[in-house]
Amino acid sequence: SYSVDVSYMVNKEVGYVSVNRFSATTHDEFVQALSKLKTQGMKRLILDLRNNPGGFLEQAYRMADELLPQGKKVVYTKSRRSEFDEDYTSAGGKYTDVTLIVLVNHGSASASEIVSGAVQDWDRGIIIGRRSFGKGLVQKPYPLPDGSMLRLTVAHYYTPSGRCIQKPYTLGDDEDYDLDISNRIKNGELTNPDSIHFSDTAKYFTNNKRLVKGGGGIMPDIFVPLDTTPFSTFFQDLQRKNTFQEFVLTYADNNRNQLKKDYPDLESFKNNFTVSPKLFDDFLANAEKLGVKRDTAGLRISEKLIRLNIKALIARELWNAEGLYEVYNEFNAPLQKAIEAIQNNTFEKMKIAGK
Repeated sequence: SYSVDVSYMVNKEVGYVSVNRFSATTHDEFVQALSKLKTQGMKRLILDLRNNPGGFLEQAYRMADELLPQGKKVVYTKSRRSEFDEDYTSAGGKYTDVTLIVLVNHGSASASEIVSGAVQDWDRGIIIGRRSFGKGLVQKPYPLPDGSMLRLTVAHYYTPSGRCIQKPYTLGDDEDYDLDISNRIKNGELTNPDSIHFSDTAKYFTNNKRLVKGGGGIMPDIFVPLDTTPFSTFFQDLQRKNTFQEFVLTYADNNRNQLKKDYPDLESFKNNFTVSPKLFDDFLANAEKLGVKRDTAGLRISEKLIRLNIKALIARELWNAEGLYEVYNEFNAPLQKAIEAIQNNTFEKMKIAGK
């Protein structure tokens, strides 16, 4: 399975690449995606690392390499014992002149934070979204005689400006660590940037002397709150009972030829397909059969989201991942914010390479 979910042109000049994790082949997949988009006219790139939990450090380093000029520090590790200290410096890649935006959120961790931290610290691009997870531990595996393994934390990862990626934790704090996301929801962090508190009060500056926060995770340059308004327990029940997948699969199988005739390409489907009242009613009736009772209040809150889900999943049946992403992304607030930043003078205002 691939680590690059999808790559396509959002408009004539802007390419979009979504990477779901850093596996052994991520760098190769990434370069392949960029070279495909380059031939399609890409001058600007939106790199989506939201909900990317990380993976191979070397792959993160090689991805950053493609985007950063030669000789720039990407990440370094610091330990109590100097033999574990390492510096990773960019050899310079083929895409150092592409205007860059990186999307992150609370699910972006580890290798994702290394890439976005380096991009931010060198003012190489704009980071958009919500604060990343804050996982920056270097762990060394020690095999034990019984075949098990001990993973010992030997160092922390630091961004080029000296920010520690790892968020603070205290011994025995595992529960709090695992509940991180619910805590963030509770304290309002996902909807209001002012409720985010950084433990590290030291001041860190990017290459162009912009102030950035340290002490756990990467704080985006442009914060986009999570829009919780379309979510209802009704919608969650529909998802939990897998009502969408099953319904769309059957619908697409039964109507594939007609759909392909009516919508010969993804563009025409995006612009012209709407979920008809009959299709919507059929979906709700099918959901009832699967045990999700129609809920008028929930429907009022989530109708738009339910329709979007149905449309996006039909697009996936016809055009694979690209169909799914292109339909969803029209309602993807961080991505829309990124397109806006490219079209207005955000790059100049922030003194960031681009345009």
